[in-house]
Amino acid sequence: MLKTNFQHILLLTAAILLSVGVSLGLIHGPEVHHAGVALRCVAIVLLGLFALRRRSLTPWIFVAMVAGAELGFDAPMLATSLRVFSDIFLRLIKTIVAPLILATLVTGIAGHGDLKSVGRMGIKSLIYFEVVTTLALVIGLAAINLSRAGVGLSLPPATSSETIASPPPTHWQDFLLHIFPENIAKSVAEGQILQVAVFAVFFGIALASLEEKKRTPVLRLFESFSEVMFKFTNVVMYLAPIGVGAAMAFTVGQMGLGVLVNLGKLLLTLYGALVGFGLLVLLPAALLFRVPVRRFLAAVAEPATIAFATSTSEAALPRAMEAMEALGVPRRIVAFVIPAGYSFNLDGSTLYLAVASIFVAQAAGVHLSLGQQLLMMVTLMLTSKGVAGVPRAMLVVLLATAATFRLPTEPIFVILGIDALADMARTTVNVVGNCLASVVVAKWEGEFGAEPISPVVLEGMAE
Repeated sequence: MLKTNFQHILLLTAAILLSVGVSLGLIHGPEVHHAGVALRCVAIVLLGLFALRRRSLTPWIFVAMVAGAELGFDAPMLATSLRVFSDIFLRLIKTIVAPLILATLVTGIAGHGDLKSVGRMGIKSLIYFEVVTTLALVIGLAAINLSRAGVGLSLPPATSSETIASPPPTHWQDFLLHIFPENIAKSVAEGQILQVAVFAVFFGIALASLEEKKRTPVLRLFESFSEVMFKFTNVVMYLAPIGVGAAMAFTVGQMGLGVLVNLGKLLLTLYGALVGFGLLVLLPAALLFRVPVRRFLAAVAEPATIAFATSTSEAALPRAMEAMEALGVPRRIVAFVIPAGYSFNLDGSTLYLAVASIFVAQAAGVHLSLGQQLLMMVTLMLTSKGVAGVPRAMLVVLLATAATFRLPTEPIFVILGIDALADMARTTVNVVGNCLASVVVAKWEGEFGAEPISPVVLEGMAE
């Protein structure tokens, strides 16, 4: 209790000092300026002590954002040279996505063996996934067009030496052909996420068709590979505070503190749209399939809290699967729907992509007609498939979208400054949406509550 109170005092003191320091920074005069800098630095130190006592990555990301903003405001020349660290972080994130998709999809499909059962569940799951994610795109599109959060943001000239890959073909025949890989190594190297996902589906089906003694060694290899990639993700995420802090420093150093107004509007738009999605889509879906809403909310509370605190879907995965099995969803349905949902039912991330992509266009001063926006949504619907719940991986899809529609990448690096805050909310919605999907499919299959709950699961939930 004393430890918690001390942490709250630290946080409150830091917030007060930061507010006073920012207010003094707006007043001209050398003495006042120096006093403001001192107060802001003390506030950052206190926030660092708060993060140190919490022993979690998320507080350090907040501290890095504040420190980056301070550095960008007081030392813009130094701050603009730090962009290389955010570029390094983005590159490391890009290395994770394709291998992780390959491993998780193969194990999700081949782990069942019974392709007939998997096929039936797969069709029902995909129908549900597509309907829900389409509605998420629509809500995100409507929200950002109403708030116009990106309008008025003046962009600095491009400074990154990194080039964007040429966009995929725009004719539907060529686009359809572009989905299928001709060389899996080439697809992984070029970051063609959808091609990797298609290869993984076919590979998983082929692996599931083998007899068990031949399938098991390969399946264990991919299971181990997916575990390694999850650990790799955890290692890379230790660099998230550095990457986010560098991005915020560069952003404020180039554009000034005024950019925070647009970022605040973007964040409010996203949170409002996610709440609207829950009330307008997830709740009606639960009522339509007669899901016991109160029991579901009680069961999903813990994995949702883990997802919000860690900004990582995979951190909440074990508890989410245990919770849904304890709720009455058979293990074989849980083991298929939730991992598949990580690639095909990222409701929060899909909505975020709609909001962020139009924000990029608005910030760039590019007017997109309704038809162009709908085309962008269709593109996002396809390219977002196969991106597992990796923190900050949506930035990769945004980069691909910017290349497809020839939009500048500068606003994407602006968004990186608040991506930690956005990721907490969208990851929570991802986890809740996938948990609900498993219950819906179980209800659809007529198997909800039909299978006895494993004692191991009950023991895990009791802990």
